Amino acid sequence: MRLRTLSEPDHLPALDRRFAHRRPGIGLGPGDSKPRILLLYGSLRPRSYSRLATEEAARLLAFFGAETRIFDPGDLPFPDQVADDDHPAIRELREHAIWSEGMVWCSPERHGQMTGLMKAQIDHLPLSMGGIRPTQGRTLALMQVSGGSQSFNAVNALRLLGRWMRMFTIPNQSSIAKAFQEFDENGRMRPSSYYDRIVDVMEELVRFTILLRPHAGELVDRYSERKEAGKPIDAGTDLSSIATASRKKSA
Repeated sequence: MRLRTLSEPDHLPALDRRFAHRRPGIGLGPGDSKPRILLLYGSLRPRSYSRLATEEAARLLAFFGAETRIFDPGDLPFPDQVADDDHPAIRELREHAIWSEGMVWCSPERHGQMTGLMKAQIDHLPLSMGGIRPTQGRTLALMQVSGGSQSFNAVNALRLLGRWMRMFTIPNQSSIAKAFQEFDENGRMRPSSYYDRIVDVMEELVRFTILLRPHAGELVDRYSERKEAGKPIDAGTDLSSIATASRKKSA
């Protein structure tokens, strides 16, 4: 399994628990199972700040009641490098995407953009795969880290990709400036407004994931795809057809 093991998963030294909801999605939708969140990061450096920020996000998601998986892209090939995508890392990434209900993408900003590694992971996720859509209808939260002053180039580009992948990208986002100053020698994030923003984003992601959970299928149901698949609307079970017929009778 190409999943990172999270150290100190329950240790949140920068979080003031007096102000943190343990279950932010209560009352918004079905809570019978934990929201399933896949987290991707965009750097292979030994001390990767995008990975460290992603790990902080995963700890917070667990605190908020989610189940998380952090994909390790260490041996992921570039798109089209392997014939027919026949590589275990590609297959595993797609399996985790199908498992997920939501995702977190966190990239460093390099030359004003996301990294090639970040883009490669997303490029390995097809819009459709054997009748299954690994990203469509899932929620998405975006983060970036920068070596210099605060910027939003990477998250803005990721937001475009999220829309292209037919995901519900939440309004909030995180951008950590001078990331090398924000983590201690153990790789844990120091208390700061940047950390607080990550808390905000993960709290919001859990809420949107639970809120959309019972409706995701209907929200991505498209005329063009029904037409292509030859699946006409059944007026006997379609709620909109039933409601229209009911209004006509009452009129």
